[in-house]
Amino acid sequence: MYNPPIAPPGFTLADSELLEGDEIIAVVDDQPDITDLLLRYFRERGFAAEGARSAADLGSLLEERDIALVILDIDLPDESGLSLLPELKTMFPDTAVVMLTADADLETALACLRRGADDYLTKPVRLDILLEIARRVLEKRRLTLRGRGYRDQLESARKRIDRTLALNLRMSRAYLRINNLDRLMRAVLTGITAHEGLGFNRAFLLLYNEDRTRLAGRHAIGPVSLEEGMAIWRGMAAEQLTLDALLTRLERGEPQEDAPIVELVRALEIDLRDEGHIMARALRERRLIVVREGRADCPVPEEAARFSGTDSFVVAPICLPEREVGVVVADNFISRQPFDELRLRALESFVAQAGLALEHGRLYQEMLDKVADLEEASRALHKNNEMLVTAGRYSALGHMAAQLTHNLRNPLTAIGGAARLLSRRGGAKGLQRFFDVITDEVGKVEKILDDLDRFVETIQPVYERVSLPGLAKSALLLYRREMLRRGIVLRLDCPEDLPEIEADPRLVQQAVVHLIANAIDAMPKGGELGIAIAAEDGGQSLSVTDTGGGISAAIMDNVRDPFFTTKTVGAG
Repeated sequence: MYNPPIAPPGFTLADSELLEGDEIIAVVDDQPDITDLLLRYFRERGFAAEGARSAADLGSLLEERDIALVILDIDLPDESGLSLLPELKTMFPDTAVVMLTADADLETALACLRRGADDYLTKPVRLDILLEIARRVLEKRRLTLRGRGYRDQLESARKRIDRTLALNLRMSRAYLRINNLDRLMRAVLTGITAHEGLGFNRAFLLLYNEDRTRLAGRHAIGPVSLEEGMAIWRGMAAEQLTLDALLTRLERGEPQEDAPIVELVRALEIDLRDEGHIMARALRERRLIVVREGRADCPVPEEAARFSGTDSFVVAPICLPEREVGVVVADNFISRQPFDELRLRALESFVAQAGLALEHGRLYQEMLDKVADLEEASRALHKNNEMLVTAGRYSALGHMAAQLTHNLRNPLTAIGGAARLLSRRGGAKGLQRFFDVITDEVGKVEKILDDLDRFVETIQPVYERVSLPGLAKSALLLYRREMLRRGIVLRLDCPEDLPEIEADPRLVQQAVVHLIANAIDAMPKGGELGIAIAAEDGGQSLSVTDTGGGISAAIMDNVRDPFFTTKTVGAG
């Protein structure tokens, strides 16, 4: 048996590469002995070959088999091979043809070549020359087909790259215009699932929690069933919703209804301490992991397929240079279309860009939160400053009023008593009316002093529905910087479910501000400030504690005096 070389001298391809799949060589000649000889010769050298003795037989063979090369005799019983050649090349352009002719005329040879033949031989045929020509023609054909395939792949890759670049540009513009983190997440998943985007059926987004021990489901886009998927696509087609239209809605902040799949993903948490979990592995190794029919290059947890409802999905890590952000899980839940490499590479590029957008969105949201805190602190500072100034003024006024009433009451009492005494003794008739005036006016002044006493002693509260924890936190904002400067640690014990109460917010907050100020003054070298709020006897109690030196026994009796103070400044 003849054993063909792997690559005959002068050839690029081995004989085994000249025919692929079920391709064969067809030998067409009306002489059985020639046909049988050529078939046996080709088969002994490893080439699949079939014979035909007429144009009709060749037609049947072309319908049944994939023919790479036709060895075609010009003189056939039912039709000339020369006239059959153009039709053959038109219908089967990728089939090579070598003509056999008993006529050595040059014109016949040129006619064959003009009509599409790849080569020709004159009878009687030398088998070694025929094999050489068949190899050359088949190699040329195979290289042409491979070149066309490579060209098609390059063209497809170019189109996909152009599409990916265009998608990234569109998404970049959208990311710059969207300043809300939730809408940014929607935009990322929209780009992954839109037909003009990456075209996946569904996408899930999971991000790190605060302590970076778990992945928490944040958002998702896609159907949970075939029926929902068809309804979504019909609705989008009816509204002619393109990717640009969907992104424009997000940019404008138009309200979006959460699909059932969002509730499903928000209930999902992945413990990253399980280093073998597919998502933990994707993040740790910073690589895309593809699961096809439940199999991947690492263990696939059962809950992953159970959660998504499909055994084929892609886990794409979202990573920044300095840290990981989360993962995107994408699948073709409805179409069951396999994942091609170009689409996977596009997803890898897409999530890298999305990671930057999500990080910027997170930082922007943090900045907004800090600005809101600062604005609230500024408002509280301004309000508390006014309260402190007002409290100081009232304190000074009360102190002055108390001293004034005390100092004036005794002389007024003496004057009024003397006037009444002289009036009873019956002084000169002309003076009686003056005694009455003195007595009346002294009474008026005493009434004014009584009113002043009542003003100093009582302040009428204005009750409102207020949150006691909220008032305490607002008071703390005033001393936040001072506590940090002194190294004072805050311990806040406040149940989340406390209801609002009826109270005067100004008076309560004023009292808490003074208590906090006293506590801070008692801890010049740092310590712990505790504020505890609790439900008690149908109301709520608030206590302020500190780790300072406390109140000495010598002044304990004076602490309830409104105007008592141990400080050099203040009215108590």
